[in-house]
Order: sequence, then structure tokens, then C-alpha cells
Amino acid sequence: MSNITAKLAETATEVRVESPLYHANLPELAKKEQQGEVVLREKALLGHLVLRGNVNNELFAKTVEKVLGVALPTTACSSVDSGQVLVQWLAPDEWLIITESGREGQLEARLREQLTGHYSLVDVSGGQTVLALSGPKAELVIRKSCHYDVHISNLPTGKCVGTTFAKSAVLLRRTGADSFEMVIRRSFSDYLWMWLQDASREYGLVIEK
Repeated sequence: MSNITAKLAETATEVRVESPLYHANLPELAKKEQQGEVVLREKALLGHLVLRGNVNNELFAKTVEKVLGVALPTTACSSVDSGQVLVQWLAPDEWLIITESGREGQLEARLREQLTGHYSLVDVSGGQTVLALSGPKAELVIRKSCHYDVHISNLPTGKCVGTTFAKSAVLLRRTGADSFEMVIRRSFSDYLWMWLQDASREYGLVIEK
């Protein structure tokens, strides 16, 4: 092996994966003593796959269910969470699959191996991240940042909607009475991080690791 080849091989093994909010140094902020009624945590470096296909095709639907361990949600704005994989409805023929870091490659390979016919499967893990917002004032922060009605009667636990949050597109999901998750794009992460700091200022923002 030449010196150049060896150097390239060494560099390839040293590739570092960084969250879109790496620069904000959230783990360090989480170590500081904090007080507040809004809690923010980045669920960084998860695996994100966008799947498209015809759910009315029984073979397609059954194959995906076999690989993922859960059936694709078919009701608009619904989601299913097995604890190992979260599947969110995006459109009648489109779903976002979120899984633990490193597992997305295995799921993609298995789906490609077993699916036939017309479908689309894209790994978008590097292009987005998940923010978890919780606490007694979390809903108020979302209300003043989003035009969608997030009252629990309109956004019950498990429901996910593509909407606008602070002029940015997000996929918003309620995960509990006082907790939410937002899938955000990498290109808007800086902007949304600064927005959330400002929007939460009156309530106090607590960063969790």
C-alpha cells in the first residue's frame, strides 16, 4: 500500500459525524445548573429514512411491516412507535422512519433486499435532527411560534403534522401531555436554536443531555 493510499485509509476511519447543533455544545450546557419550565433536548444522530410506496399494495405493506416490526400508519398525521422504530405519516404514499443511530443502514438494506416494484427509499439522516421540547410551558412556546392549533384536543399524543414553526418547516409531534418533538432541517438548525432560546426566555430554558 502506498503512503497516499495508507493516509486516505487512515483519514476515512477518522470521519467524525456531527449533529446539526454541534456548535451549540448542548452536552456542556446540560452540565450547568439551570432552572426553568421549558426543557430542550436534541435527539441527535438518529437514523432517518424517507419511504414512498403504495400502501394499498398488500405485498409492499406486508413487506415493510415485516422489516420494521410495525405496520405503516395509514391515517393522515398519525404515527406508530415500537420503541425501536418510529414511523410518521407524511403523505398517503410517504413516511418518515426514525431509528437509533447506526441501525438505518441495516433497515435500508433489508428493505431494498425484500421490496419489489415501484418504491423510493432515501437516507436523510445527515440532513435533519430531532428536538424534544417538554415542561409545563413547552406548549406555550410552541403556540407563539407556530400557527397550527396545538391544543391537545387538536394535537393529541401521537399525532404528527408538517407545519411552520418560526417561519421554518418542521414535522411536529406531540409525545405526551406536556411534551413534543420536532424534526428540523440541518439548514435551519442555527436559526431555530436561537429562536427557541429567545421564545423560552420568559419561562426559563433548561438544556438536557
